[in-house]
Amino acid sequence: MKLTKALLSATAITAAASAAHAVDLEVTHWWTSGGEAAAVAEFAKAFNEKTDHNWVDGAIAGGGGTARPIMISRILGGDPMGATQFNHGRQAEELVEAGLMLDLTDVAEAEGWRDIVHPVSLLDSCTIDDRIYCVPVNIHSWQWLWLSHKAFADAGVPVPSNWDEYAAAMPALEAAGKVPLAMGGQPWQSSGAFGVLTVALAGLDAWSAVSVDKDADVAAGPEYAKVFEAAAAAREYSKNTNVQDWNQATAMVITGDAGGQIMGDWAQGEFAVAEQVAGEDYTCLPGLGVNEVISTGGDAFYFPKQGDADIEAAQKELASLMLSKEVQVAFNLKKGSLPVRGDVDLTAANDCMKKGLEILASGAILPDGNQTLSPDTQGQIEDLMTEFWSSDMDPADAQATYAAIIADAD
Repeated sequence: MKLTKALLSATAITAAASAAHAVDLEVTHWWTSGGEAAAVAEFAKAFNEKTDHNWVDGAIAGGGGTARPIMISRILGGDPMGATQFNHGRQAEELVEAGLMLDLTDVAEAEGWRDIVHPVSLLDSCTIDDRIYCVPVNIHSWQWLWLSHKAFADAGVPVPSNWDEYAAAMPALEAAGKVPLAMGGQPWQSSGAFGVLTVALAGLDAWSAVSVDKDADVAAGPEYAKVFEAAAAAREYSKNTNVQDWNQATAMVITGDAGGQIMGDWAQGEFAVAEQVAGEDYTCLPGLGVNEVISTGGDAFYFPKQGDADIEAAQKELASLMLSKEVQVAFNLKKGSLPVRGDVDLTAANDCMKKGLEILASGAILPDGNQTLSPDTQGQIEDLMTEFWSSDMDPADAQATYAAIIADAD
């Protein structure tokens, strides 16, 4: 009975889509680097080739911090796009609650999304009041350190296997004319790097107490003091990066001008475009080589309501395609992210992606900060980290401010 119902529902969706007229569907996102552009092109290709509709690319440069306010303003202002990227978590929560997003529950139930999305918490992030409003497309983890083999060879020191070895090698890298730690100037980069240091150095229990349980006492305690001290030492070796965008910092690792970068696994797309080989040209250390975990961040697509049956049919076709096996593989291999489906063939994955898949399969996962902290709290932390990384702010003062933010977090 359950299977019959699903088949009938899927048939109805297909019939409705085929009866609809061709639609030009604008899709907004912030994927503009070389690797990101190659990945999003796989979505566009599938939509253009497998439907009667047309993908209209609405890339917004500057990353999510720049793009999200523009996207939200358009939706609230009555000029909605056909589909838009947000990160997994609470970024679109208020838009959904305002009734501005298309309900995808019929597609999700027909195709059994709850059975194929892994971990299912990603689908839970799309679910409000038992209705599904977005399609998760990947798993991106912040928990990575990328190291340039050329930079370490030029400095005459071995490639590190963990954070402590890396920190010890930073003076040698600097003496060799390298930027020891590449750090772009956007607020989310410094905030994300601090989060990675926290998981590695304070430990999973302390991170969970602060980011999930909002425990300000732990945030003000000795575990986090150790993280702020490590970050203060590291910022001295990142001061000469002199780039703004994350992919420009990644390019410095690729060319050997920088020793390393703390950045999410989306950096893999840039290494791929540069035709560098994991294990030969660069090393990837999940959890900074200390705590090997994967955070289940990443991206999902929402579909703002348009009040037009033809557009709604096209929106649901795109949602379905994004989660299909073929598109999941093509997109994620280019993006450097992990698929949200556990039933796809990733034999073509590189060594770093395979490390991520092994960690995911082991269950060593934690939620992303976007899933546990509100956009307002995240913004306050980003502001603090921007000031901390770009100044000589005392670690103890920064920690006190951070603990106060957590005390008021929602």
